[in-house]
Amino acid sequence: MERELQAILRRLALEAGAAIMAVYERGDMAVRSKSDSSPVTEADEAADRIISAGLRAAFPETVLVTEEQAASHGLSAERFFIVDPLDGTREFIQQRGDFTVNIALVEQGVPVQGVVYAPARARMFYTCADGNAVEEQGPFDLGQQGLLTRLCMRAPDPKALVVVASKSHRDAATDAYIARYDVADMRSAGSSLKFCLLAAGEADLYPRLGRTMEWDTAAGHAVLRAAGGEVLDFDTHAPLRYGKAGYENPFFIARHPDVALVQD
Repeated sequence: MERELQAILRRLALEAGAAIMAVYERGDMAVRSKSDSSPVTEADEAADRIISAGLRAAFPETVLVTEEQAASHGLSAERFFIVDPLDGTREFIQQRGDFTVNIALVEQGVPVQGVVYAPARARMFYTCADGNAVEEQGPFDLGQQGLLTRLCMRAPDPKALVVVASKSHRDAATDAYIARYDVADMRSAGSSLKFCLLAAGEADLYPRLGRTMEWDTAAGHAVLRAAGGEVLDFDTHAPLRYGKAGYENPFFIARHPDVALVQD
């Protein structure tokens, strides 16, 4: 069952990524605003259709929550898929490559399986049936996995941390929080790639002091969790949970568990 799930999530991410890239490479995309003023394009909607149809066909009894259909969702079940078919729409519209396809399975509030695919960057990260997380090397084939590299967070140096922050949503509050650590290097990335940079040992800490939704974070959280990392509520330091009313996250901190959190 777990291997079948892994294969299906991978295939749907690749199919959605191909649909997204067809619009991206064409360039003349139509953009409209949703009720919350966030942008949406035909690529978001095409990817949503592909992933939704695939998951409903393969797992008809499992609840499905997607960003593009969020208005129709009530409170989620104990086991559900949560999908952002195109995370980083602003990056996509501006022809920057840091956008991703995010698909995750949540069980009892915890993201247990997930795939993050950045088609313009040719990077794909996902969880495996054995509980590990991997990055697959391209070029990607729908029917056959490529070379896999197991993901494992690196041991952080508390005096020389690498911190990753948002490209589009970084603000003064985030900078002030980061300044409380001994930072050797800063990296910027869009969408859920930030979680994957931690999982791949390319960064140690990712604080997010801004609004996110569960579909923005669940897949990346699953990959990071499988690589040894954690995501904590910024205020309480409790593990970030899923299936919340309205699907909105609190501010959070993603980190290697050995990164000591600074105190007020």
